[in-house]
Amino acid sequence: MKKLLIILLLILFLRPLIGQDPQFSQFYSNYLYLAPSFSGLIESNRVAINYRKQWPSIAHGYDTYSVSFDKYFEKFRSGLGILILRDEAGSGRLRSTNFGLQYSFDFKVGTFWHIRPGMHFLYTERAINFEDLLWADQISVSENAPSTAEVLPMNRVGDLDFSASTLAYSEKFWIGFCVDHLLRPNHSLYFHDDEEGNPGHVPIKYSVFGGTKFIRHEHLLRPIPTTLQLAFLFKSQKQYTQLDLGVYWYRSPIVLGFWYRGIPFYNSDYNRDAFTILTGYKIKDINIGYSYDFTISKLIARTGGSHEISLSYNFKTKARKRKPKMLPCPEF
Repeated sequence: MKKLLIILLLILFLRPLIGQDPQFSQFYSNYLYLAPSFSGLIESNRVAINYRKQWPSIAHGYDTYSVSFDKYFEKFRSGLGILILRDEAGSGRLRSTNFGLQYSFDFKVGTFWHIRPGMHFLYTERAINFEDLLWADQISVSENAPSTAEVLPMNRVGDLDFSASTLAYSEKFWIGFCVDHLLRPNHSLYFHDDEEGNPGHVPIKYSVFGGTKFIRHEHLLRPIPTTLQLAFLFKSQKQYTQLDLGVYWYRSPIVLGFWYRGIPFYNSDYNRDAFTILTGYKIKDINIGYSYDFTISKLIARTGGSHEISLSYNFKTKARKRKPKMLPCPEF
């Protein structure tokens, strides 16, 4: 009965997350996952690695990994990117794996602004280890039964997907919009005769993000400039909405950040999630970041928060012919 109670509690607590994509607190360190418009944005080659450990106090919580590479082609004013993402949770290792190719193009509008549309083509796969799951009809007082009457699903299912985005930016402001899962890929591990009624189709996700950058310039007594960046990210997927509001403080080589994830003054258990603190080390070509989420929802006493680590490396294959664009977006 104790095991059954634990299973029922996990189902209850995890119910609000059904149908949602993995998320990163350091979403600006994972540019390509945020929106394909960011591919090739920094005009140099960039490799980024991100890892998120969500709810470590819950057995078999969420582990999310991503690796990306993007490159800017100055002659064509275009960026290309590759993104690999894997999300895994539960004793049955329910996992999603995405592999995608991205493209963006940079338009200069007037003297100060750029507009950058982007697109993302990807293959997505959902899989599970069914034999590792323990069902309610297997639990007994004497000993757990070796088999279950639960219908055996497919071990894995794959599908194609597509995302599109637009980013507008100047030296001090940026604003963007992204639509994910335009093809509504099928993630159901069970066969459905009626595809219209298949609950396994991933719902479309809408994202709006932006911010501004303030610079305190250097002088004789303060040779290193200080920057302050205000940013937001709004996400909506099916009936769930979420707003991230944050601030970054940077004075080389240290970055400090603070985020609130939720919708202020909106009375819903689904929309109050966490406070996030961030610390980072940033030099010319390397960024290293660590963040911790303090859970503020009803799961506050059960999750253990969330840990996240990011690492990125920028490198050039040849000298630039012109001065690179000044990009206001944070990198954590």
